[in-house]
Amino acid sequence: MKKIHNLLNYCIAGVWIINGLFCKMLNLVPRHEEIVARILGNNYSGILTVLIGLSEIVMALWILTGFKSGLNAIIQITVITAMNILEFILVPDLLLWGHFNSVFAFLFVLFIYFNEFYVNPKPQNHHA
Repeated sequence: MKKIHNLLNYCIAGVWIINGLFCKMLNLVPRHEEIVARILGNNYSGILTVLIGLSEIVMALWILTGFKSGLNAIIQITVITAMNILEFILVPDLLLWGHFNSVFAFLFVLFIYFNEFYVNPKPQNHHA
């Protein structure tokens, strides 16, 4: 199970890196900055998009360390859920699949939850 958990962690971290580095920091998907501009305003949307991208890369690195993985999974689920609720309400026209984006976000949340709380092998407590 440990190998499967690690493989799934790499996949999850990859999603964060792709979205953070390529879509936001390198601005290869300008729609992301448009979303930030519409929600947070135009004045600082460029730098805010880069900072969001940087935080997504930090999330990926945290995932790969395995440090406090349960807390990490809960934070990922919370961030993804909050972000997608905001986008669903405020900017559905800028989303790749419109309102249907929420289905993919929900599936990703389930994937993270399943990987951390079902697949992740926990150390056994050995009491005498």
